[in-house]
Amino acid sequence: MIWLFGAFAVRGWQLGIRGKKVQAVYGFGISKHGDRNNRIRKWLCRSLVLVAIGIMNVGCGDTAQETMTDISAETETSQEALNDRSVEMESSQENLSGNTADAARKDGADMSDETAKGGKGQSPQNGISENEVAGAEAEDTEAGNEEQIPRPQPVKVKGIYVSGPVAGIDKMDELIDLVDRTELNAMVIDVKNDEGKVTYKMQSPQVQELETSIRYIPDIDALVEKCKAKNIYLIARIVAFRDPYLAEKKPEWALQTKDGEIFRDQNGMAWINPYEREVWDYLVEIASQAAADGFDEAQFDYIRFSTDVGEDEVDYGPQAAETDKVEIITQFTDYLYEKLAPKGVYVAADVFGTVIDNQTDQKIVGQEYAAMAQRLDYICPMVYPSHYYNGAYGIDVPDADPYATIYAAASSSARELEAVPEEKRAHVRLWLQSFTAGWIQGHISYGPQQIREQIQGVYDAGYEEWILWNAAVNYQPDSLLGADAEAEADTQAGTDAEAADTE
Repeated sequence: MIWLFGAFAVRGWQLGIRGKKVQAVYGFGISKHGDRNNRIRKWLCRSLVLVAIGIMNVGCGDTAQETMTDISAETETSQEALNDRSVEMESSQENLSGNTADAARKDGADMSDETAKGGKGQSPQNGISENEVAGAEAEDTEAGNEEQIPRPQPVKVKGIYVSGPVAGIDKMDELIDLVDRTELNAMVIDVKNDEGKVTYKMQSPQVQELETSIRYIPDIDALVEKCKAKNIYLIARIVAFRDPYLAEKKPEWALQTKDGEIFRDQNGMAWINPYEREVWDYLVEIASQAAADGFDEAQFDYIRFSTDVGEDEVDYGPQAAETDKVEIITQFTDYLYEKLAPKGVYVAADVFGTVIDNQTDQKIVGQEYAAMAQRLDYICPMVYPSHYYNGAYGIDVPDADPYATIYAAASSSARELEAVPEEKRAHVRLWLQSFTAGWIQGHISYGPQQIREQIQGVYDAGYEEWILWNAAVNYQPDSLLGADAEAEADTQAGTDAEAADTE
């Protein structure tokens, strides 16, 4: 088409020249209206040339437009990358700002009632594990600048355990009120319990496929909203490898005897094989959905091997020949952090109190205290005095001396973690005993005095966080400081610290 219009243009130009030649030789044009025809020819020539040029431009238009579109797309992609990086930088900046704010608090800065309570409005605690930043950077590299979900500000937890059934009944309102009017600021709520059941109708593909849910909590959204209205920090307790339900549902994931039978501990409870990587994904999916449902932290319990296992009676599978118990539990802890930290949830694990400084126990259950503490935001040793044998730490009956036992265990924790760089060290949050261990010879009853002695042992060892355990979810209000008294104590501690620094 372009060459055809070009030919017309050239032909028009030739006719114009020829007309001029005729007129020059013979003194008149090639038609009776020679001047007029010449003007027409010139006009036609110019028009055809313009049309040809226009068509040529139209013919190149798609290519030019595509080129401009590609450039625009590249610009937008670069902008998205910059935006993602900006979000991450802002998140990191918030963390740094939070730590600075808390440093000011420790120097005796004024606090609001909400800040003193330690709820969602609280300034972040000083020295929060930088595992969060390291995890975010690793995820950023692997996922191609995938946007990270910002985490809530860390809280110095003073909490209580709540079972699934209790979380779903009217008693939960009483517990929320207890937290609101005392020094408490957190709840550890069963999300995946000791029977392997998820305690509410969770929108998780695997949970739904395996029919894991049991509706102890009828409306998780309403419960979360009610707790958040009181600035309560929510921790999802997720029982990991002791799971009788999943062992029956997926026997290929269960820990099995060498005869191919499902292994059961002394209580008749079946366990999942920690070497089964598909189980890891299942647990991560539950924790991820709990975070999406409003929980601030995922705390994994039974992240270990059973103490009732005889090494010659079970088959862990071929990987066990190359990776021992400690290594596989450490790898699992790494995996949890890698997958969950970018989702905006803190990651914690409960460990036996005795693994703090006992290598034999570490090898039995697979929990190496210092190694796990480098891969978590919070590590939570269960230092119940009733769980120590008589004579531990030089104490005749640890259960009968709660202060000495907690102080000794917490101090041992501090010594064991000294070698871990502070920026990589998980915060230590201790589980304390809020029950009477009647089965212990020489035991004592645990009332407000024994609970306060344990809490004081935590503080005197240099730690600030604790959680009370009572399986029946019966707590003694007299064992807790009121919210106002706690605020005054924190303010006085800040003033004392400031005075000490001045001296």
